[in-house]
This record gives sequence, C-alpha cells and structure tokens, in this order.
Amino acid sequence: MTNSVSARPVRGEGYFIGVDVGTGSARAGVFDSTGRMLASAKRDIALFREAGSIVEQSSTQIWSAVCDAVRDAVASAEIDPARVAGLGFDATCSLVVLGPDGASLPVGPSEDPARDIIVWMDHRAVEQAERINAGGHAVLRYVGGRISPEMETPKLLWLRENRPQVFDAAWQFFDLADFLTWRATGDLSRSTCTVTCKWTYLAHEKRWDPAYFHAVGLGILADEGFARIGQTVVEPGAALGAGLTEAAAGELGLAAGTPVAAGMIDAHAGGIGTVGVDGPPENTLGYVFGTSSCTMTSTREPVFVPGVWGPYYSAMVPGMWLNEGGQSAAGAAIDQLLSFHPAAAEAEARAKTEKVPLTLLLAGLATQKATTLSGVAALAEGLHVVPEFLGNRAPFADPQARAIVAGLGMERDIDNLVALYIAGLCGIGYGLRQIVETQEKAGAPVDTIAISGGAGQLDLIRQLLADATGKPVLSTACEEPVLLGAAILGSVAAGAFADVRAAMAALSAVDRRYEPAAGGIAALHARRYEAFTRLQSLGREIR
Repeated sequence: MTNSVSARPVRGEGYFIGVDVGTGSARAGVFDSTGRMLASAKRDIALFREAGSIVEQSSTQIWSAVCDAVRDAVASAEIDPARVAGLGFDATCSLVVLGPDGASLPVGPSEDPARDIIVWMDHRAVEQAERINAGGHAVLRYVGGRISPEMETPKLLWLRENRPQVFDAAWQFFDLADFLTWRATGDLSRSTCTVTCKWTYLAHEKRWDPAYFHAVGLGILADEGFARIGQTVVEPGAALGAGLTEAAAGELGLAAGTPVAAGMIDAHAGGIGTVGVDGPPENTLGYVFGTSSCTMTSTREPVFVPGVWGPYYSAMVPGMWLNEGGQSAAGAAIDQLLSFHPAAAEAEARAKTEKVPLTLLLAGLATQKATTLSGVAALAEGLHVVPEFLGNRAPFADPQARAIVAGLGMERDIDNLVALYIAGLCGIGYGLRQIVETQEKAGAPVDTIAISGGAGQLDLIRQLLADATGKPVLSTACEEPVLLGAAILGSVAAGAFADVRAAMAALSAVDRRYEPAAGGIAALHARRYEAFTRLQSLGREIR
C-alpha cells in the first residue's frame, strides 16, 4: 500500500474534510471555509479480479485506508482535529454485503469473507440485467429505459441466484458511500443519490416500488419492508445520527460528534464540486473523467432521455432532476488501447525514466508536434477509435458493445503510439458529444461542460474535449473538485451553509475556460465524428 501527502499553509477558522473512495484509492482533503484545499492524502486500495467479469474489494481494507488518509491529511494540514466542523464521503457505486453485527460476507467464488464488495465495474450480472429489462417494468423509465449491470438490483439478483446462502445471511446491502457513513455514525440512512441512481428508489415519490422487486425476483426485500436496503432515505448533505461515534472518531483521529453528511456517488460529488462554478447548475454538464466517465445534467423538470440514466430527483443537486450518462471505461479505455501497441513497452520505460505517467509523456510529445493544443488532432489522421472496451453506458445502454480501432498500420514507433493516444482521446470526446446531442434532442440543453477527475487534468485533454464536442469546457479553481464536493456535503451537515446549492456557490469557482476551435479544426472533428458514429453503428450491425 502506498501513501502520498500534499499540503499548504493553513488559514481560516473552520475546516471541512472530504473523503473520496475511488476504484483504486481512498483520498481525504482538508478545506477551509473559502473552499481552498489545505492538504490531501491518499491510500491505495486493492482490486481482486476473477474470471467471468468478477471484480471485488474489501470494505475492511477500504475503511482502514480512509482512516489512514484522514489522519495523514489532518496532520499535514497542521490543524487541531477538534476544529474540523464537518465530514463528507463519496464513493464508487459498489455493493457492500454485510452479515449480522456488520461481519463481512464473501460475494464471490473465492469464499474469502474479506471480499465483501461487488465493484461497480463488475459485470457478472449482465444476464440478470437483460432479464430485468425484458420485463419492461415502469421503474425502468427512470433509468433511461434500461437497467445496467453496473446497478445494484441486477447484482442482488445474481447473489440470490448464485450465492443464495450469502444473500439470505446478509443483514445489510449497502452502496459503498452509505456503508462509509454507517461505519462513521452507526446511522443506517441511505442517500437519495445512491438509492435513486443505482437501486431504483423513486425519490420524487419518496418510496420504493414493491411491484418491481416482486417482478424481478427480489420480492423478499419488499416483503421485509426494505429493511436490508434502506428504510430511511435522506438528501446528500443531511447530518446523520449524532455525528462520529467514539469508535469511528478514534480510528479517524477526529473528535467524537463531528457532523457527518449523507454521502453520494463519487462522480456526483465531482458534479457538486463543479456545476455551480458558472452560475446556476442548469445547462452546465458535469463531466467526471476518471477510470470511467460520468456525465451529469441538472434540470428543473424531469427530462426523459432514452439510453441516459434518470431522470433522478434530488440525486445530486437537491430539488433538481438529474440525467446521468458517460462511459464504463474512459481513462481505463485509454490505458487498454495503449497497451496493445508495439511501442508501449519502450514508452513505458521512457516514462519511468522521466518519472511521469505514460499518458503525460505522450501528451507532452503530442504538444511538441503541433503549434496549438487544438492542432494535435491532426496527428491522428487516418486513425479512428471507438473506445467501448466495456460496453456503451450511454446513449445506447449496451453492455455488449466493444471497442473498434480502424486505420492501424505496421508502424512500431512511439510517434505512432502518440497518434493512437490522440485518436483514443478524440474517441472519448465523440462519445461525450453523442451523449450531449442525445440529451439536447430530448430537451436537456447543454451550454458548457465542467470537468473534473484525474484523467482529465491536462490542458491538452480539456482542449480536445472542447473541440470534439463543440462546447466550452470549464475547469475549477480547486484542483480536486471531487474532494471539494464531498467537503461541501460536510459543510452543509455542519450548518455552515443553508443547503448544498448555497455551499456550491460559495466554495467553487472557475479557473480556466477552454473554447472550442472553429474553422478547419471544427471541420476536422465533424468529419471524424461522422466516422466515429459510422464505425459504432457498423459494430452493432455485425455483432
């Protein structure tokens, strides 16, 4: 396990901590009352993979990593832990399965009880998702018409059918963010963000639909009054229980009773940290570009977009409807794409020598070859990538889709690897453009894109996304908007702001604006986008 810490001098009177649990690490950030991050720390977490698209994690290890990261961040910030006014959590939408007294239960064939999490990217439940979709239940209207194997009810159905002893023994099924708030406070409340986006909770009606659970084979959960998946559902930012328990406070190195907010999914925390930077959140699409990508659009009235998840009520910005899309593999798709190239090993060795990530090395080489950031798109001439290695999350809701690469020759040099990298980034951008266009046709317009996530931090990537989509891309003053989003929740739980929208307006700000190129560059992307959609369509046809 690795540990990294960064810090700045501390100013201000009140502090808020945001905790982000992503796919590969747990991170904590300490923020002052102006939204400035004072210190951050990270601890890696393990992924366990098995045949059959199985990906698992350990809630015990994740909680330990969270505690270590919070302690390190507070120590680095050099603040009195008693001055932490509020704590917020976000996490991947992974399924945690616990038995009586919170004991871990084995969710897969390893039979290791420590492996008690089915990770969001685990696709073991594709068959169950397809059967649920074939039933056409009314609740599917609020997930874009088709449920995804990334969501929790297909995974629960897989458990009931393939590991009935574990399903029956389970005391609670948690979304990971809700597990973290329970672990911190002992409060079993679920967040509207998690259960609405991934569990089919109807937040606009404040209820579960028992008929859906009976129809898909999970009627026992309804018969129990939904006691194992959440009887109390609250909005993100709501203060839970009496704050940190004595035990959790000791583990985290904070004061008992510190307010803890109802949490949210990690991508949505990125949305909270970004979509308020340019005024009201309407018409600003939050785009989280990490291992996967997530798009989030807020509207005052529900907008039904085929193939785009939602509309979800109060799932991100309380009182507003959310449409959510994105791709199951984004940063991970670029990594996968590059790994195939004959020059990958040489480039990896060079990146290691220069002590930079491979993608940073390739981005630097690309910018050296072009006179402008927009000009790098020309390096991908003749190369086209549809990067759907893990299916199409939106707008086709097609988990069976796969990647297409066209135009590769016999080149084995790093220059060709750079060209493939740029083609892959263009493919990510065209997938985003396709989602934006689909939403706009359905009545959810997008004026600007606010970006966050570790894979989207380079100027080159942000400019390419602006050019590929034809929309301005905004970056935030805070370099860690996902952590800021979690901290915003903590600030609301602490009573520092009246609600999440007020906190968003006060704590987030625009840093840079990337305008889409016009003229020849725009025409180039228009031609490449047409090629992207034709290849994508052909892939579906021949499959």
